[in-house]
Amino acid sequence: MEMTLDDIEVRVLGSLIEKELTTPEYYPLSLNSLTNACNQKSNRDPVMALSEEEVVRALDSLRFKQLAVLSADGGRVPKYRHLLAEKMGLIPAEQAIICELLVRGPQTLGELRTRGERMHPFGDLAAVDEVLQELMQRDKPLISLLPRLPGRKEGRYAQLFSGMPDVTVEEQRTAPEAARVRVAAENDRIARLEAEVTTLRNEMADLRQLVDAFKKQFE
Repeated sequence: MEMTLDDIEVRVLGSLIEKELTTPEYYPLSLNSLTNACNQKSNRDPVMALSEEEVVRALDSLRFKQLAVLSADGGRVPKYRHLLAEKMGLIPAEQAIICELLVRGPQTLGELRTRGERMHPFGDLAAVDEVLQELMQRDKPLISLLPRLPGRKEGRYAQLFSGMPDVTVEEQRTAPEAARVRVAAENDRIARLEAEVTTLRNEMADLRQLVDAFKKQFE
């Protein structure tokens, strides 16, 4: 990759891609909606607490790198969309895999298949592997297969938009207990519901702004 994104740019770009694929009816995103998407607790690793100012700075950088743009939909509330698919020539399946790696970090083939289903219907592991191979075999690869960690059966794939991950940090991570995995899954389910409620509230807030602006025309 010729350009390198920092952690906040990676989160903003991944969140834009995710919302386009999972909730296209609410896409492009306002600054408020995008900030909440970046900070949601489900489907994020690590969980962040970004301010709107940090998201704006990341958006400005992504716009300079031609990876994001202010949407020209004519609305009164500014909204943003990503340009990754156009710039890189990506199909939806490739976007889904890259998105997962952007918002959750390095993952195994099985994890990508399970988690990526919410954005694209992968038929089986072979379908995911085919996409991974395409992304790795480009003239300028977008992802890489990391060395297999001691005690793990599978290698993990990582996005290269922020450079090659530090494998030594990955080695320090220990496998969680089964009970912790179940608790994490339940927390993810609750967080997804909370995120959906937050998205609806944000859309209502955007609509109120539009209504208020419309009323002011007649005052």
